[in-house]
Amino acid sequence: MEEVTQPKVYFRMCIVLLALLALTWLIAYVDLGPFNLIVALAVAIAKAIVIALFFMHIKGSSRLLHLAAVAGVIWLLFLISLTLGDYITRGWVPLNH
Repeated sequence: MEEVTQPKVYFRMCIVLLALLALTWLIAYVDLGPFNLIVALAVAIAKAIVIALFFMHIKGSSRLLHLAAVAGVIWLLFLISLTLGDYITRGWVPLNH
């Protein structure tokens, strides 16, 4: 039998997401120097975790769904590493024009 989530949990998660949205908005107006990107990405990751756990029902689900979620994150990290590897190594070989 599937577990029924109470409406108050969704209300709390909505409040959390709105707070993170306000934090994202405030970060845009505060100059943190080189840490702007780091803080913005940390807030975005927190929002993604809240959405995945509660709205995609990964929390409290079977281990197979946990495995699928982890495999998706690993695949995303693999693709990001390939993209960064391409971007970082550009310009190492001079072009003869």
